[in-house]
Amino acid sequence: MSENNISSIKAREVLDSRGRPTVQVEIWLQDGSTAWAIAPSGASTGSAEALELRDGNASRYSGLGVLKAVENVNTRIAPALIGLAPENQSAIDAVMLDMDQTEQKTNLGGNAMIAVSLAAAHAGAVKTGVPLYQHIRAQLVAWCRSNGHSEDLFSEPTVPLPMTNMISGGLHAGGNLDFQDVLIMPVGAPDYPTCLEWIVRVYNQLSKLLTNDGYEGWLVGDEGGYGPRLTSNRQAVEFVIRAIQAAGLIPGDQVTLALDVAATHFYRDGLYHLNAEGGQVLTADQMTERLCDWVDAFPITSIEDGLAEDDWDGWQGLCDALGDEVELVGDDLFTTNVRRVRKGIELSAANSVLVKVNQIGTLSETFETMAVARDAGMSMVISARSGESEDWTLADLATAVSGDRIKIGSIVRSERLAKYNRLLAIAEDVSCGWV
Repeated sequence: MSENNISSIKAREVLDSRGRPTVQVEIWLQDGSTAWAIAPSGASTGSAEALELRDGNASRYSGLGVLKAVENVNTRIAPALIGLAPENQSAIDAVMLDMDQTEQKTNLGGNAMIAVSLAAAHAGAVKTGVPLYQHIRAQLVAWCRSNGHSEDLFSEPTVPLPMTNMISGGLHAGGNLDFQDVLIMPVGAPDYPTCLEWIVRVYNQLSKLLTNDGYEGWLVGDEGGYGPRLTSNRQAVEFVIRAIQAAGLIPGDQVTLALDVAATHFYRDGLYHLNAEGGQVLTADQMTERLCDWVDAFPITSIEDGLAEDDWDGWQGLCDALGDEVELVGDDLFTTNVRRVRKGIELSAANSVLVKVNQIGTLSETFETMAVARDAGMSMVISARSGESEDWTLADLATAVSGDRIKIGSIVRSERLAKYNRLLAIAEDVSCGWV
């Protein structure tokens, strides 16, 4: 083995922010230095996502254990990676992809593979002695050069603009609302520390407004957004607008809104069923009209998964209606899968891609999806999951790839703050820009 390459890899079962098992991987180099990463996990998942390999043993963690995935790392992946250089991300990921050979990682498990892939990135940064975001940037450039993409698709490392969860519904908060999240984006903030202070200010004002109006201004969902039992999806948007104003900020000028509709989860038999709107049932055209009305009424500049993951015709209509004025983000629509992104580009079905590394399974495949999206002029939102941990890799990844937005969750719960606080440290580096 050449000097200071991978000498050992060990996986273990740990818990995410929802108390569900997930995979942690530690990598040792020959000089004794170590690096680790933890696989994120989602509640709102698209059908095309990489498989989270779980044990299915109902007597243990209700079947959600990940000992099979841990075993795959320890007995299959680890022996194949011993001796490899951790700074060669493409080579490490290629070994795992060759071992698995399935699109949705059903052999090794997407949770096993992404934990190894991210831990390798950390190990590469340790070996080369640079911050993680600089190492990931170097790996991205190397990948582009090796795969026929211009590195100019990605600007220099830039701290992305947060889109921060304020009110949660859907699968993130017990289905109290149909729409999954109402978020804010401090577009007028002059720098990242100011941006973060504005977010906290709005969040605190929202708690007061909800409580004063008799709603739950203290209960939070999986990602830290408030989960009040409101009477409609629109009421959630109205509360957030009031909170921005109460914080002394100007809606639409200093702070805009983003929606994560997560429409797949209330789409059945070709129709959209809105329980929080008195049981209304809408066609794709009617859903599009509803979203258009909201964009006219509120300073909404981003809509994620406004229609269902396989309603491609509906997405084309939505993009025709709003694509010139709103960021239309595909999450379940794309699942960070380059094949689905290419289809979306061909159909002009969206203008932005949500990037979740565990949806695809390796960092190298994530690079491919991002390069194809960027080449088509799409913006990128780098996103956490509902099941997160103290792992802050997301902050470095979003900075390294000059992501337009970063979607972490809200500004409570330590698994979220690990990323927000990491961005504070990154923002102090003069080599990093601000959106």
